[in-house]
Amino acid sequence: MRGFEPRDAAMVAELDDEERTVLARIVADVGLLLGGERFGLEGEGEPEPIDSERALFAALQGLEEALAEPDDPAILRLLPNASPEDREVADEFRRLTEADLRGLKVDRLRRMWRQLSEDGEQWRVERVEADATAAALTDVRLVLATRLGLSTDLEVDALHAEIDLAVRTLDEDEDATGVDHERVWLGMLYEALTWLQESLVRCLMDGDEPDAARSQDLGEDDV
Repeated sequence: MRGFEPRDAAMVAELDDEERTVLARIVADVGLLLGGERFGLEGEGEPEPIDSERALFAALQGLEEALAEPDDPAILRLLPNASPEDREVADEFRRLTEADLRGLKVDRLRRMWRQLSEDGEQWRVERVEADATAAALTDVRLVLATRLGLSTDLEVDALHAEIDLAVRTLDEDEDATGVDHERVWLGMLYEALTWLQESLVRCLMDGDEPDAARSQDLGEDDV
């Protein structure tokens, strides 16, 4: 894996087939978590015809769900409350904005999934799409961070140390007990995505003067 580098009007990273497959799969999973259809299905983007009664039920169900804050902490990280201290304001803001925000995030993830699903080792991101790709990477990282229980920089540092220890332990003994293989795998994926995002943002910053609003939009301060 090689991080993003500027090439003409694009940023290009290099990933082998296995790396592309793993990243594309987690991107699709996050899109599904946000309520999007499973990426890659035939007829993608074409809703299944339904009768008027089912349509009415779906609309009412969607309204009810929009009024309630998500139960899944990972979704709550992606769609945070606008006013944590005022539930009425938070619910009203969620009702008015959540559907559009979910749609925006799913569209960005779908675009990134398509890029990763192309043949070849190069992951090419056109400059006009780089901000959206960086934001989508932030969303995927936030989901992984939630699953890993990360909310502070200290916890991220502890995860790095935990992964280093696990890798050394497994190098010495492949059958070593006490290693949480799933956590190590998710942690390594989180580290790889963070590194890729940092290289993409660095390309953007090298080409433009950074500003506070842009840095915040790209999620540079997110765990």
